[in-house]
Amino acid sequence: MSDKKKVIVFTTGGTIAMKFDPKVNGLVPAVSGADLAAAVPGLDKLADVEVREFSNHASCAMTPQKMFQLSQMIEEALKEEGVAGAVVTHGTDTVEETAYMLDILHKSEKPIVLTAAMRGAGDTSPDGPANIYCAVKTAASEEAKGKGVMVLLNEIIHAAGQVRKTHSANPDTFASPWWGPIGYCDVDRVVFRRAPLDRRTYSPKELTARVDIVTGQTGIGRDYIDFAVAQGCKGIVLEGFGRGNLPAIVEPAIKDATDKGVVVVITTRTPGGRPYQVYAYPGSVTDSRNNGAIHGGEFSSAKTRLKLMVLLSERPELAKKENREELERLLDV
Repeated sequence: MSDKKKVIVFTTGGTIAMKFDPKVNGLVPAVSGADLAAAVPGLDKLADVEVREFSNHASCAMTPQKMFQLSQMIEEALKEEGVAGAVVTHGTDTVEETAYMLDILHKSEKPIVLTAAMRGAGDTSPDGPANIYCAVKTAASEEAKGKGVMVLLNEIIHAAGQVRKTHSANPDTFASPWWGPIGYCDVDRVVFRRAPLDRRTYSPKELTARVDIVTGQTGIGRDYIDFAVAQGCKGIVLEGFGRGNLPAIVEPAIKDATDKGVVVVITTRTPGGRPYQVYAYPGSVTDSRNNGAIHGGEFSSAKTRLKLMVLLSERPELAKKENREELERLLDV
């Protein structure tokens, strides 16, 4: 009997599974999950790898519902006998969102490692095979237990809650601004230098709450907020400048939205730091809070949106004004 650990690889598509098609003059989905794994030299020496294909599309086609379905599949797979961990191959454009959704739904100590590629499978120097190799090695390691969901590219391991894509084309695109990576995959072993802090997980039966993002801009009016409310949003993530401040003209729209029971969460468009009520002028976070908004934490607007969807789906009562202080605390960790 093999003493190798079992790792299940879920494939979802992305550049890692694309090749150049001269007919359309661009990269298109072209590589199956089985072929992806077969293209990685030495993978069979790391673990007993089983490939399960979830989808094969660009990651811009990923949705919160698909992320939720993927999470359910992975959690069931991790309960199977002998399974040490899971790997997800994904597109780079939204991998940080899928990773975070999986992380806040993931209760097992077994690791989940997402990986991707910035170059297609038919490129002169594709980065996919090496990334898959390191991801499987990490998922099979004892050191990765209890670290939650991670994103690994170029041998560097990031926590799901902190990782961001920082460059549109450079392979060295992923970073955890103001935090740094949690570890790396070396030749002989997987090394961790810290563990993600304050991981909290949730268990909604389904995703029912629609949440939209409105990005603060100079000269923005109230139209975007009004439109989101009219579309039936349960929550709006309102991305402000700096500490979360906004043009004063949006404040009446914030009050109207919160009076109708819509949760408005203030975030910042900066890549680091928290929004907070430091200022008290019209349009400041203090003003927004007086109009019923709450502030988010250090997470990006995209991740705050996903967490708010999960929280309002699991506990709809958090939208009530008397519970919004608790909701604010949950979003701030």
